[in-house]
Amino acid sequence: MTTLKVISWNVNGIRAVLKKGFLEFLEEHDPDILCLQETKVSNHQVPALAIPRSSQYWHCATRPGYSGTALLSKEDPIAVSLDFPGGEHVGEGRLILAEYPKFFLVNVYVPNSKGDLSRLDYRTNVWDRDLCIYLRNLQAEKPVIFCGDLNVAHEPIDLARPGANGRSAGFTDEERAGFANYQDAGLVDSFRYQHPDLAEQYSWWSYRAGARERNVGWRLDYCLLSESLMDKLEDSFILPNVMGSDHAPVGVLINL
Repeated sequence: MTTLKVISWNVNGIRAVLKKGFLEFLEEHDPDILCLQETKVSNHQVPALAIPRSSQYWHCATRPGYSGTALLSKEDPIAVSLDFPGGEHVGEGRLILAEYPKFFLVNVYVPNSKGDLSRLDYRTNVWDRDLCIYLRNLQAEKPVIFCGDLNVAHEPIDLARPGANGRSAGFTDEERAGFANYQDAGLVDSFRYQHPDLAEQYSWWSYRAGARERNVGWRLDYCLLSESLMDKLEDSFILPNVMGSDHAPVGVLINL
């Protein structure tokens, strides 16, 4: 790899998106590393997907049809691990760590706080806390590329209607503070770094009321990079015209 292309996409069901042009997307955009979230597939179903990547890692939830992450890579990682060290947060398939010679790649599907905020305390005081500690420890060894569906719009510019969503899941003060803690740990929002004032740039739209057509969306999907990688960043992008999911893919080009 010289210029590394990493793409992250919440596919909202890999079996569904395979019927909606996923393989064509994979061929056209040809990422070196593709991180998937919300795969909604079980381990025994993975072989039948027949996705053409030799290096594949699937982290499936124990509950069928729920959550899950995957990493498809052109180059074999040095090592791959699942979930946090110590056995916490298991069962939902939400984290894959891949170690490469020059960096760690962390693919995450952050828990949603739910519409009634019943999972907000777990999300912010347990998950976000532990993830931030984990990322800090990784950065002590080598740079980190941290991407996935983080289920938070960090700033008002990152959603179409911030005034109406102050206590909505994904835009609470607590969740936004959790995102700020990643930044305090030395990780940079690559898209906002390159496009600090660019509005109406979203990666998720509700299926209701024609939200995508009207671009009433949220930016919930990110590629965060260690500060030491920022001088190597060539591009950070959203692909809003890629259909098949209620999320759009996001990605980065990094000159290694």
